[in-house]
Amino acid sequence: MKSLADLKIQLFADGADKAGILDLYAKPYIKGLTTNPSLMKKAGIKDYEAFAKDILQTVTAKPISLEVFSDEFSEMRRQAAKIKSWGANVYVKIPITNSRGESSLPLIRDLGQEGVKLNVTALFSLKQVAGVAAALNPAVPSVVSVFAGRIADSGVDPMPLMRACVPLLEGQPKAELLWASTREVLNLFQAEECGCQIITVPHDILAKAAKMLGMTLDALSLDTVKTFVKDSTDAGFKL
Repeated sequence: MKSLADLKIQLFADGADKAGILDLYAKPYIKGLTTNPSLMKKAGIKDYEAFAKDILQTVTAKPISLEVFSDEFSEMRRQAAKIKSWGANVYVKIPITNSRGESSLPLIRDLGQEGVKLNVTALFSLKQVAGVAAALNPAVPSVVSVFAGRIADSGVDPMPLMRACVPLLEGQPKAELLWASTREVLNLFQAEECGCQIITVPHDILAKAAKMLGMTLDALSLDTVKTFVKDSTDAGFKL
């Protein structure tokens, strides 16, 4: 493995920093983009629609997922219709439940039948993935986002679950399995090995991968020591 371009899995840049989004959009190895309300809040965005439309002035040729943020299904439906109207490359992100744990599957089914390209998000279990597989419209492109990184944060190996998701989506020829909440560069290879079609990668991890992929372990060792020396010098440490 020499570079990100050598990966077979599709890399989607995950973030809400405008400069980072536009820079990564221009990279040939980035096949799509995603964001969410939490990333937007962290980036200091105040006007959701203005930000999205601004980004979509440039992001026109690759898919981008934009999430609804209401906790009520009727309002999610209205927001989904509005977000869909912003561009043919827009996928509408719908969480698998609202904050009360009520299932979004009826809404997902209705939106799919209306031709809305969906990214169903915040999935953590095979039962949830099976429910989504039964609700999606097989004639409409969709993304099924399983939060493998957060599963790993709980102390559970996500790879067996991700492998088991693949056959659940066999009846959905236009659905793509996405490894979400990436935590480290290794996850790119794990996601590819599991059969995922897409992995979302935060901007900082993409930068790390671009720098470190292809380096030998000896080169990494030397780079680490050089960093220690530079930081000690910059800090002015004395004994």
